[in-house]
Amino acid sequence: MTFKQLEALYWIVQLGGFGPAAHKLHTTQSAVSKRIQELEQLFDTPLFDRSLRTARLTEKGEEMFVIARKLLDQRDAAVEQFGKPGVVERRLRLGVTELTAMTWLPRLVAQVRAHYPKVILEPDVDGSLPLRDKLLADEVDLAILPDAFDDARLVATRVGRVDSAWMGKPGLVRAPGRGPVRLHELARHRMLVQGSNSGTGRIYDAWMAERGVEPADSIVVSNLVALTGLAVSGLGVAYLPRDCLAPLVEAGMLEVLQVEPALPPVPYVALHKGGHRSALVASIVMLAQACCDFSRVFQTGGESA
Repeated sequence: MTFKQLEALYWIVQLGGFGPAAHKLHTTQSAVSKRIQELEQLFDTPLFDRSLRTARLTEKGEEMFVIARKLLDQRDAAVEQFGKPGVVERRLRLGVTELTAMTWLPRLVAQVRAHYPKVILEPDVDGSLPLRDKLLADEVDLAILPDAFDDARLVATRVGRVDSAWMGKPGLVRAPGRGPVRLHELARHRMLVQGSNSGTGRIYDAWMAERGVEPADSIVVSNLVALTGLAVSGLGVAYLPRDCLAPLVEAGMLEVLQVEPALPPVPYVALHKGGHRSALVASIVMLAQACCDFSRVFQTGGESA
């Protein structure tokens, strides 16, 4: 079975006869008839009812027409994709954390649209642990989150980092000008933490445990916006992204606490399953590396990467 034979069948049906099909295919009517005869001989079944003057399909001919249409569509899509590598048509399920969504995700979306206008992005904003599980369950194709999971089933590519700081309502911990606070002293205050669903929470929980520090009182808050609001209200101290919340510090709503030792930066990675090799996913990871910037909230898609 050849594409020429399938094209002959398809255009006979679409144009209503052997003659118009031959004209469309830039060949002779006898050549078109021969292609149909070859198909009929291959499957040992008539595809057209020759007792009629018009080109009407038999029942098996109708089945073959459906198959021909699908195969020709797939051929055309393949020709377009490989003829123009930048023109890829598919859906990409992208998992991101809340911090990414509220900072540089708009820039990434704009870059994907510019490079792959036919790709449909389906973002999934969730905690790091749920996103990791969705990745393993093939519910997302790519996830961008803190590098908190050592899993041999996943491939991680570094995209950037987040610089964090302890913050709280001004004056909550210590009067200004009295020097830095030791971490074990800070732990006597109520701490607003992100919990095990958060990659950042996992990293900082382990970091404090290594130093023998355990909060005397803590509240787990899974939502970053809510966490920031509770810190602003004075309910406790929290580790928060330093740069993108600088406007709240400048407005006097939050204070960056000088704590020793300082919080380490949180590395962010793009994760995908090890067995899934995709040129598109690899390209999206490179775009993410170029766009990754946690310094400002709601960066517009028009900013250059």
